[in-house]
Amino acid sequence: MPGVDPRSPRAPSAGHGDAHVERLNALWKLSVQRGLDDAGRIRAMLAMAAGVLDMDLVVLGELGDRYTARYVSDRLGVFPEGTELPLEQALCHRVHQSQTPCHIADLATHPEYAADPLVVSLGFRTYSGIPVVAGDEARWVLAFLRRRSESPPDAVDVAYMELIADWLGNALHQSAQKDLLQRIALTDPLTGLPNRRAAEERLHKERARAPRDGCGFALALVDLDHFKMVNDRYGHAVGDEVLRAVARRFEAGLREGDWVARWGGEEFLFVLHGCLAEEAAGIMERLASQSRASPAQTSVGAIPLSFSAGVAAFDANEGDVLPMLERIDQALYQAKADGRDRVSTASQPQRPWNGASLRQALAENRVRQASQLIVDLRSGRAVADEALARIETASGEIVEARDFVDMAEGLGLMAEIDRRVVRDVMQRCVVRREQGGATDFAHFVNVSPQFLARRDLVEEMLANAMGYCETCSVMLGPVKPIVLELTERQHIVSLDRLRADLQRFIDFGFRLALDDFGSGYSSYLYLAHLPVSFLKIEGWLVSNLRRDRKVAGIVESLANFARKEGLRTVAEHVEDAETAKILADMGVDYGQGWYFGRPQLD
Repeated sequence: MPGVDPRSPRAPSAGHGDAHVERLNALWKLSVQRGLDDAGRIRAMLAMAAGVLDMDLVVLGELGDRYTARYVSDRLGVFPEGTELPLEQALCHRVHQSQTPCHIADLATHPEYAADPLVVSLGFRTYSGIPVVAGDEARWVLAFLRRRSESPPDAVDVAYMELIADWLGNALHQSAQKDLLQRIALTDPLTGLPNRRAAEERLHKERARAPRDGCGFALALVDLDHFKMVNDRYGHAVGDEVLRAVARRFEAGLREGDWVARWGGEEFLFVLHGCLAEEAAGIMERLASQSRASPAQTSVGAIPLSFSAGVAAFDANEGDVLPMLERIDQALYQAKADGRDRVSTASQPQRPWNGASLRQALAENRVRQASQLIVDLRSGRAVADEALARIETASGEIVEARDFVDMAEGLGLMAEIDRRVVRDVMQRCVVRREQGGATDFAHFVNVSPQFLARRDLVEEMLANAMGYCETCSVMLGPVKPIVLELTERQHIVSLDRLRADLQRFIDFGFRLALDDFGSGYSSYLYLAHLPVSFLKIEGWLVSNLRRDRKVAGIVESLANFARKEGLRTVAEHVEDAETAKILADMGVDYGQGWYFGRPQLD
């Protein structure tokens, strides 16, 4: 066929045996040499082959839509790596097509290649092309070129070329497999987006790049609103469809150079280059509007979606990545606390607030407690309060729980915060009774799974409770004034374990309340398995019952159910008189929110 010299390679002379063994030894030593990455080892292999065969140019080229010289050993400096040619102009095109080696003794006399630029302009005369197969991919050719003309290579040289080609094929295949495994390790399998590990690696690179480029960036953390309800109602398969649809929508809405990753669950992290906070917030508002206007299309029909987002911008000389993530996390929780379906921009911190700050605050005993009244909706009488954890900074600022709870849980510090708040609540209870307060006034306080799992803290709390009860001027009955709140946002591995952790408090007379009830399926599991006395109706339901008939029906149904089961209901986020009246008419027992009073530091 054209381009293939029909003459057989010369038989090796007797002296070729030792030289061939030496070549094999050198090949083996290079293949196991340490300190080389895959690309470096391939280049070293080409350089060694060029030296052994006395070639001016050795090229490992890839053929796709075009020919690309991926790896080059060029002692003449005339054919750089990355050179691209149209396929029909590449000497290796015929070798690639036929998958057959080709050896040409003199390109200048060859009818097909005499006019090739490699011959005319660069003066190459001899050529050998060997197809390289990498796994199932036959798209590589190894080319050897020399300026002086000689007879075709002998059998030993051909065997050496083919051995090099085989080694390169294995090396390319192994490198491709490693790249594939790396991509799999850094890719979320459901959405195809970078996963959290990949996002963290890229964030550190963004942080290192910013000072060099003199250009900052913005971060946005997005959380799909009430996504748990999608899973609970339609199942996780449909939930996965929604996540895939959202991922494609987010990708399509990005500017060139920006990127988005699946941060975890229904959370997505955006990196927006060269953005001020206002511009970044505008981008997220645009995406939010698209989400509202275009429900996600799934196998069960269209599912409406909204999301909450926290946004912050960082200049080129910003500090570490962790405080950046903490700021957008805080902004996200502000958006959710404000009613969801909105974008919240992080304010510029007056001082650094991070894990080290939290540890220092605990060490310096700067945990504070705020309390918010809970009111009987029919009589207007204050019947209870809820203790809310706060942290006082070194400069005297007060940090709310939403700004440190996730951090504290991640650092394993939530149990210590609960310990101090619970102790203060019991002290306040004693003082209130000594001052003649109502004997049926209750004190609600949140406890985390971290706290309940600490046997030493449970023992300490019960001992404190017994001591405080003995000091009360009013004899307490079997029902104590402390109510422990459990919230669905806390991940409970085993309801049986949770019940066991709580049993000693229940036996002592503490009561249980389910916080944010109605926000998902797990709330009902808690209700079915635990001796609950209070249901705290989720604030989103309360905030939306006046403008959504279905939401109002849900709240009324919860109130009716609780009344039949002998449970008290507490509506959270009551912010006006009309909502309070509607709730009372529905049969909700108690209300809590800014209408009755904001949290007050004790």
